[in-house]
Amino acid sequence: MTTIDLDDDALAKALRVAGGGTKKDVVNAALREYAERHERAALVARHFRAAQQWDYEGWLRRRSDDKRGSGA
Repeated sequence: MTTIDLDDDALAKALRVAGGGTKKDVVNAALREYAERHERAALVARHFRAAQQWDYEGWLRRRSDDKRGSGA
């Protein structure tokens, strides 16, 4: 068990948005959403960095080579 001091106004808003549930349920849902949002942001950032190295012409050459090599 962990004791924390919560912002009462923020908690009340979260409880209204959640449509009910306990304080514990709302706080746990908020923590999961927070973690998932940051995980998604990290994935987007990683894909963005990879996309900056993307070489369309090289991809076209590899695709063409693959098609020729597969008998297509």
